[in-house]
Amino acid sequence: MPDAGFQRLWRRLQQLGLNAYEARSYLVLLGHPRFKALEVAARARVPRQKIYEVLDSLLEKGFAQVVQEKTKLFSATEPELAIPAFLERKRRLQEQEWRDQARLGEDLVKELNAACPGGRGGRGTLDYLRIVSDPSQIASQYRRMLEEARSEYVEFSRPPYAVDPLDEQLVKQAARRGVLCRLLIQTGTLDEAHRKRLEEYREAGIEVRQAPALPMKLAVFDGERGLVALLDPVVTWPAWTAVVFDHPAMGEAMRGLFEDRWHRAEKL
Repeated sequence: MPDAGFQRLWRRLQQLGLNAYEARSYLVLLGHPRFKALEVAARARVPRQKIYEVLDSLLEKGFAQVVQEKTKLFSATEPELAIPAFLERKRRLQEQEWRDQARLGEDLVKELNAACPGGRGGRGTLDYLRIVSDPSQIASQYRRMLEEARSEYVEFSRPPYAVDPLDEQLVKQAARRGVLCRLLIQTGTLDEAHRKRLEEYREAGIEVRQAPALPMKLAVFDGERGLVALLDPVVTWPAWTAVVFDHPAMGEAMRGLFEDRWHRAEKL
C-alpha cells in the first residue's frame, strides 16, 4: 500500500476509535493472511513489549482473530464485518452509559434536594424570573411545568422547537387529567405528519388554532407560571433564549396576550 494511502487510512481508523498502534497493526494484518505477533510489531512499528496488549485489544474489538497452529498467528477480520460490528457495540455501550448517567442524575437530584434544603424555600430579588438559553434546559423547564399544570395550559408554538407540542405525550396526558389545553400554531409550520396528529388532539379535547405570525414562543400554565422565548437576533442560526417566570401578574399579562391572538386566529 502506498505510504500516503496508509497514512490516510491510519488516521481514519483512529477517528473510528482505534488508537495509533491498533490502527497500524490492523492495516498490517490486512496486508497478509497471517502474522506472528513479533512480525506485526516490526511491520507496524509497535514496541515489542506492547504488541500483545495491542493485539489483545484488536481481538476484543473484533478487528483481529487468532489462527491457532503450532505458533499463535493473527489475521485481520474483514473490514465489512469488523467495522459495522464495532460501531454497533460502541452504540450499545454509549446507550447504556447514557441510561446509567440518567439514573445517576435522577438520584443525585433527589439527594441534593434532601441534603441542601436551606435557601431553596425563600425568595430573593427576581427569584421569580430566570433566563435560560440551553435548549435542553428550556425543554426540561417546559415539561416540568406541563406535568404540574392543574387547570390550564396555553401556548404560542413556532419553530425551531426545544419541545414540539404536537409531538409531546405530556400535552395529551394533561388534557386527560382535566387541564384545558389550547395551542396557537404559526401558519405554514404544519407538515403532513403534524396534520395527522391534529385529529388525535381534537379527540383528546385539545383546541388548536393557527395565526399568520407569532411574535415569540410562549407557554402559560395555570395563568401564573410559564416561559417566554425570544429569537436571538445576533446569531448565525435560529436560537431561542427563554425567560421562565413564576409570577401571577406576569402570568396574567402573558395570558392576556394569548387571548388577544387566540380570538383573532383561524380555527383548524
